[in-house]
Amino acid sequence: MSSDKKIDVSVVVPLLNESESLPELIEWIDRVFKQESLVGEVCLVDDGSTDNSWEVICELKERYNWIKGIRFLRNYGKSAALQMGFQEVSGEVVITMDADLQDSPDEIPELRRMILEDGYDIVSGWKKKRYDPITKTIPTKIYNAATRALSGIKLHDMNCGLKAYRLDVVKVVEVYGEMHRYIPVIAKWNGFGNIGEKVVEHRARQYGSTKFGLERFINGFLDLMSITFVSRFKKAPMHFFGLLGTLSFLSGAIAAVWLLAEKVYLSINNLKVAREVTEQPLFYLALTAVIIGTQMFMTGFIAEMVSLNQPNRNDYHIKEKL
Repeated sequence: MSSDKKIDVSVVVPLLNESESLPELIEWIDRVFKQESLVGEVCLVDDGSTDNSWEVICELKERYNWIKGIRFLRNYGKSAALQMGFQEVSGEVVITMDADLQDSPDEIPELRRMILEDGYDIVSGWKKKRYDPITKTIPTKIYNAATRALSGIKLHDMNCGLKAYRLDVVKVVEVYGEMHRYIPVIAKWNGFGNIGEKVVEHRARQYGSTKFGLERFINGFLDLMSITFVSRFKKAPMHFFGLLGTLSFLSGAIAAVWLLAEKVYLSINNLKVAREVTEQPLFYLALTAVIIGTQMFMTGFIAEMVSLNQPNRNDYHIKEKL
């Protein structure tokens, strides 16, 4: 493929120890490119594999000149792999898929059509019929329901690895940590709100075993809380911490002033005092509220300062590139 040709579609494939499936996956993608007369490229991101995945990628590169390869020095996670892949590709439509052959490359033409002709910014796959165990499908449904409720994005399968994007979407969104599950949410809060869905084929795994354990469901919930907070208050953390801090400070201060005023009133009128101010639990609750409010207000102030000098979150050590 000559470098001056316009690239119709870029496929980003993050992988970890998938040497057995890679040749079949690339041959399949090649057939689709030829059948549809597409000028395409595939970016394979080796996320610190301990098998011979990188050697297989190098061999495939000799056969298919449209392959790009990135090899991490260690395992950083799927989000890091996708982020680096997004930076490398240039096709007018970018498609992500897993390397384990559970995603079908035959979906590429229709996903591309939906982006270009139907005008979607993102098209997310929906694995309506799954071949995963119930221990994986039930938590996934719970998280999808929670994400729909918090984000307002009506997707059935937020975590499906098979997705299509308009090029400018992947160049704008920043994926870090474990946020790959919520790329549609990140995209929406960056202004790309035209998000569609397509039922896609889910195939049974042929080689190896899944790389995700039960901890991903706990991490998924924490990531959802994180992305919800960051998306709404990243630019103005004082709006969150300052509001809570002010409410806490005012409630504590009002309670403390009330207790002191009551003490003064009773003393002036020579009325019997039931209990000293310092003997009342409300006084200590009020004092605690004032302290917490002050701390939260200062946290918001410091967060505002930090947000002005954000470090680069996507600094990954790359061992080799093709």
